[in-house]
Amino acid sequence: METAVQEDILSPDDRDFVTALASGLEVILAFDQAHPRMTLSEVASRTGMNRARARRFLLTLHALGYVRKQGRSFELAPKVLQLGYAFLSANNYRSVIQQVLEEITAECGESSSLGVLDGDAVIYVARSASRHRLMAITLSVGTRLPAAHTSMGRVLLAQLDDSELDAFLERVTLERYTEKTITDKAELRQCLRKVRQQGYAIADQELDSGLRSIAVPAFDAHGKLLGAINISTNAARVDYDTLMRDYLPLLQAKARQIRTHVS
Repeated sequence: METAVQEDILSPDDRDFVTALASGLEVILAFDQAHPRMTLSEVASRTGMNRARARRFLLTLHALGYVRKQGRSFELAPKVLQLGYAFLSANNYRSVIQQVLEEITAECGESSSLGVLDGDAVIYVARSASRHRLMAITLSVGTRLPAAHTSMGRVLLAQLDDSELDAFLERVTLERYTEKTITDKAELRQCLRKVRQQGYAIADQELDSGLRSIAVPAFDAHGKLLGAINISTNAARVDYDTLMRDYLPLLQAKARQIRTHVS
């Protein structure tokens, strides 16, 4: 008889928690845009492991094809993309949403994305990019940004129940990115309550100077939250009134389109 999977999240000291698997994933996630290639010592430092433990995981990932070794350095191998592709291919709504995002870009000339909440970050899972460069970093599928300071992140945080939101606000560190960044947790809580009431969020140059974005939640036909869709633009090119008058109705219409076509 098949054992039922428990819905409760395991803690690291639970007997069913596989520490080796968690550590292996931690090693993979240690590589990022700022650390694309690292030595054994650097991986150990980034993960908090000792050198012997980090070495075992790196060599295992190398044997499985997820890590490449070049001299004394390690880097992720293309096979890692299979992990992300498994998520994307398992969600059959992505093609519908990709089409919707491209329609948004065609209609307003700005970039549009779908993001989902992943811990304290919003991660991009679909994107239609305009020709305009918006941030110093390149935004693409897989990009992670702090949920507290993005329009998509705030829309998704506003969907949390009160206990989940309390837990988020208790653990999150609110870093200052620009002079407009909200760093007070009480102010952020008030902002998220407003987002919950009005059904959309605007982030105005809080993460990057000049970056202005607006987002709404996207649901399927059964009311399940799929993520948030946004339009991001340059504050010097698009003013606040344009966001509200033109972009918000466009996003709301496209969210209804998604709800109609995704079951």
